[in-house]
Amino acid sequence: MCSPEHFAVEYAINPWMDVTAPVDAELAVKQWDRLRETLVGLGHEVHLLTPERGLPDMVFAANGAFVVDGTVYGAQFKHEQRHAEAAAHRAFYEANGWRFIAPSETNEGEGDFAYLPEAHGGLILAGHGFRTETAAHAEAQEALGRPVVSLRLVDPRFYHLDVALASIDDENVVYYPGAFSAASQRVLTQLFPDAVIADDEDALAFGLNLVSDGLNVVLNSEATRLAGKLKAVGYHPVPVELAELKKGGGSVKCCIAELRH
Repeated sequence: MCSPEHFAVEYAINPWMDVTAPVDAELAVKQWDRLRETLVGLGHEVHLLTPERGLPDMVFAANGAFVVDGTVYGAQFKHEQRHAEAAAHRAFYEANGWRFIAPSETNEGEGDFAYLPEAHGGLILAGHGFRTETAAHAEAQEALGRPVVSLRLVDPRFYHLDVALASIDDENVVYYPGAFSAASQRVLTQLFPDAVIADDEDALAFGLNLVSDGLNVVLNSEATRLAGKLKAVGYHPVPVELAELKKGGGSVKCCIAELRH
């Protein structure tokens, strides 16, 4: 995770960003701190990346890389405003002894990649359409040695996979069908017949931008309907308030890069 001490909406690179809407920087840090404390309270270890001035989106740490089995496939951001973030993430992984593979293709890390270690023997779901290029899907498959399924995003409000779909355990997902092309919806139905399906209200509340440890599902507190659906099928929803960071187009998952040894 990376503190939002320099967080601001200084440019608009997704439909959620409004440069005329003020951001309460102090409140953003408080809300982020509560998210971090929630994860620690659930028994997870949180490593911190040092925020850099001039990179207001660094708080969205999930976008900096994608990690599977101790190998890190690095990010190459689409928009110039975020390019410098990639080097900060690479330095973190290399300093901590991870095997780092630099990308040649445009991709935004866990923003557009999700991993399910027990689904079909270990499966990567990969989004494209707005930020990550399909060529990066093939590059990730070579880098990580896991099959990659490409899913096309068609609604600009769901510009990353991680605002439209999330893994809720090692073999199942929750997703919003309307974010995907008709063909990608059919693929998801075939792969995950028991998936939890979110509705428009859940999706627009950033409910799908969540993290799960297989039991506890940490998600945006606005997504009350989705929390109810998850509880009904045996998960433990843990709501957190992240209204300030939502102004940048992100929520729980965007703030968390998962380190998979």
